[in-house]
Amino acid sequence: MYRTALLASAAGLSFLVLDDQAIAATKTKHHTARHASAAASAATTAAAPTATAAPVRSRPAPAVAADNIVVTGARRNAGGGMMRVETAPHAVQTVTRAYIDIRSPTSSPLDLIRNLPSVSVSTPDPAGIQGGAIQSRGLTDGDMGLLVDGAPASGAKFIAQNIDAEDVGAVTLTPGSSAISVPTTSAAAGVLDQQTRDPSTKAGGFVDGSYGTNNTSREYIRLESGLIGNSGVRSYVSFSNTHARSWMTAGINDRKHVDVGLLKTTAAGSSAKLFFGWNEADFVINTYPTEAKFFTYKHTGQGYGRSADAASTNYWQNYINHWNQFISTAPIHLVGNEAVSLDIDPYFMFGHGWSSSSRGRAAAGAYTYYDGSPVAAGTRLTGYYNAQHQRDGGVTVKANTRLDAHNTLTFGWWYDNNSNLVSFPGSVTKPDGAAASPLDLTYAYYNKGVRSSMVDVGYTLNALFVEDAASYLGGRLKITPGFKYAMSNQFYYVNTGHVGANVTAPLPHLSISYQLTPRDQIYVNAEGDYRQPSPGDTGNTVFGNKLPTNQYSISEQLGYRHSGRVLIVDVSAFNDNIVHRLLSRYIGSNLYSVIQAGSQTMRGIDAMVSTQPVAGFSPYASVEYLHATQDSDVAVGGSWLPTKGKQAVAAPRVLANFGLTYDHAGFFGNFSLHYSGPQSVTLMNDQRMPGFVTDTLALGYRFHMPAGSRFAPVMRLNFGNLTGAIVRTGPIGVIYNARATRLADGTILAGQTTSDGAGNSFIVEPRFNMLATLSTSF
Repeated sequence: MYRTALLASAAGLSFLVLDDQAIAATKTKHHTARHASAAASAATTAAAPTATAAPVRSRPAPAVAADNIVVTGARRNAGGGMMRVETAPHAVQTVTRAYIDIRSPTSSPLDLIRNLPSVSVSTPDPAGIQGGAIQSRGLTDGDMGLLVDGAPASGAKFIAQNIDAEDVGAVTLTPGSSAISVPTTSAAAGVLDQQTRDPSTKAGGFVDGSYGTNNTSREYIRLESGLIGNSGVRSYVSFSNTHARSWMTAGINDRKHVDVGLLKTTAAGSSAKLFFGWNEADFVINTYPTEAKFFTYKHTGQGYGRSADAASTNYWQNYINHWNQFISTAPIHLVGNEAVSLDIDPYFMFGHGWSSSSRGRAAAGAYTYYDGSPVAAGTRLTGYYNAQHQRDGGVTVKANTRLDAHNTLTFGWWYDNNSNLVSFPGSVTKPDGAAASPLDLTYAYYNKGVRSSMVDVGYTLNALFVEDAASYLGGRLKITPGFKYAMSNQFYYVNTGHVGANVTAPLPHLSISYQLTPRDQIYVNAEGDYRQPSPGDTGNTVFGNKLPTNQYSISEQLGYRHSGRVLIVDVSAFNDNIVHRLLSRYIGSNLYSVIQAGSQTMRGIDAMVSTQPVAGFSPYASVEYLHATQDSDVAVGGSWLPTKGKQAVAAPRVLANFGLTYDHAGFFGNFSLHYSGPQSVTLMNDQRMPGFVTDTLALGYRFHMPAGSRFAPVMRLNFGNLTGAIVRTGPIGVIYNARATRLADGTILAGQTTSDGAGNSFIVEPRFNMLATLSTSF
């Protein structure tokens, strides 16, 4: 299985710049005492990182013009933490710790953002051990930078490996935009940054335990050092263990995870933050049903998952993903004086493991064992995707210099080195029907003395960038032009040869914002973004001894925000144009290839509205309207598929969300609902998926403890898919056509299939599930 460590982007720091009247507004009683959720969050975790309109770093702002006033306090939450007051000159959508505290502790970042207006999320696993998929403004998570503290992290399919929910400070989405300084090779759909919590200033800890449907059990503990003497250093270490049965037929899934956080600050404003995350997972590789298999399940109850029969070639223990991953980020902010600062942001991710699947049975005389003896005809065989290493490391260096009273210049360099060394060995299936480790030579088989081919795919990238942040009219008007130039050497080595490409991407950026009143803001943002094929997908896609062409996009946004004492409104209109569109096609057994799909246009509007608590209630609502079209025919073989003018694939016209949070006198709850409209799942629009609704419910109580007690017990129940709806929430990939189609040269292209059957394959919403959790700080 190709595991893709997507390079992603982290937006640079931006600041809340207001006049004296606006500062007074941000200090109203609605900002503090009335938000009971935030108070409870502080009791169980350290305060979330200082909120910014872009992915957060625990560091002060660089020097800015002297006529500006910078407010560095945490920005106000609204809608029970489902929305936050933002000031960046581009669309920003954030869920904060107040909302995360209410959700299930097994929630992945995808679960947390599913009610944002710009996304439709598919998650096949209610236990949070696996990831899922994202659709955003007619694009996918393959077009999105996924980060931890501004550094590249696992893609959406494996995003649950990155960090535990208890250690997340906030999750921020910047749809359709990315800051110029961030490390990204895919940002047309924007950036999703998982921001880690800061360690507490007080020694102590936090513990929770959960149990629920599908025999799900989970234990978590975090230990806090507090401030260590007078060093300015504070840290934490956490561990979690999750065990669950597959909700669809047979299989057992396990996950163990460790997070380590450290923060050092100085009186001069310098800071260094360090995060380590380690994840070990063993889970069953999903099957994704075709439309026919889905309706069989829906109407008869016959499942489409793995088998519990050890004699079956579909036996679940022969379809296992075993994976170890380590991720580290270390953002450093150094302050020279009031006019000069330096950011150095190194990161490193390393993963290794394997996934297994049946290869049928051996033919007579086809294979031998390690010792040369023959493998008997009819012997069951297992094949592997064996990742000997998947490594991504790099650094971003950024210098910030205040030129005068109005201009701050930023210039920098980003370096990244990515390598994926993979083999595809085979073994004889163990007598009990399970897959052996590919490293166990007792079961290894060989074909004429050769066990496997080797693939090494990746890239080395350098990017230079420069940006000028200009501020006028007492900080009300901000104009920020910038330019980034990325240079990438992509490579693909196999036993039989080498394919490579040297590519460049010019990426202009311009943003303008104006503070109409202390509570009203308008902004304009325009930028170029690109996407190079991910190393995993590249491994299955070489066009005539050439790598796929990089995707390139131009995006424009126009937005308005109102941050009243009670009502918060955020509206943004967008227009995106893409050429050399890259789409992932699902082959089967968690393997993907790339479709080069011509050009595409997406236009639409996002709107969010929420309130501060009123009598304990905090409502939230959002909606998106999207018009996305395919602007060209798509090359297939030596001809063309007639796709021009059709609705873009995986681009529902309407997304709508509603949330209601209650928090009063120790009782709290949240109800969330998401609607996604119908969508096409083929480039020819000849197979469609109907609209669907998903919902969640959380109920809980915070026990009142005597003054001075270090314990703060909380009990909560989390429910998913309350109505038990059996719905498809998204395609697992895209295909050209589901029915036979005539190409431009008159030839007939047969309907496409995956390994599971005819037409596209789908992610299905897990059935009704519930998790009970008891937690306390200490």
